[in-house]
Amino acid sequence: MLKKIKNKVVNYLFLQIQELQRKKELQELESLKKQFKKVGIGFGLGKDYSILNPQFMEFGDRFWASHRFRIEAIAEYEGQKFNPIISIGNNVAFNTDIHIGCLDKIEIGNNCLFASRIYITDHDHGDTTTLNLLLLPPAKRKLVSKGPVVIKDNVWVGEGVAILSGVTIGENAIIATNAVVTKDVPANSVVGGIPAKIIKFIQ
Repeated sequence: MLKKIKNKVVNYLFLQIQELQRKKELQELESLKKQFKKVGIGFGLGKDYSILNPQFMEFGDRFWASHRFRIEAIAEYEGQKFNPIISIGNNVAFNTDIHIGCLDKIEIGNNCLFASRIYITDHDHGDTTTLNLLLLPPAKRKLVSKGPVVIKDNVWVGEGVAILSGVTIGENAIIATNAVVTKDVPANSVVGGIPAKIIKFIQ
């Protein structure tokens, strides 16, 4: 009898702790939403997210990112100053382990779907055309950008993809698993490989 009572008390306390944790997470999310430049309805994040400088970020309606979402708007690095813009449209969903880094502009349209372990960046550490740069450790090299990243509407990005700076991905494009996108992707196309190349057009 005592064992049953003890188990009920333990279960009750466990549920209470879970409920307190859930309320804390909701409060943190509501506080975060107030820091964004703009955020639509239905915004949601999984656990263990990391968000740098939310004041430079805009989200449309029904945005969702699963666990370990990392998004960074870089305003300063090693004495450099930037004015980053991150703009994400409506009905955009990210799976787990996403990393987005921006010092210039990253724009994602509506109805885009992203799998897991995806890296999107509009910059690099250092200019690879300058040999003298190698005298500095990578973390001390200046950040450089080849231009914004633009991902247009209805794009589907597969598992393990990297999308690099200066790239525009056209409407309805599909990026195959583990592709590294270094050049523009036409609308209605499927691309894959390292570097990504056109596999076919969807007709």
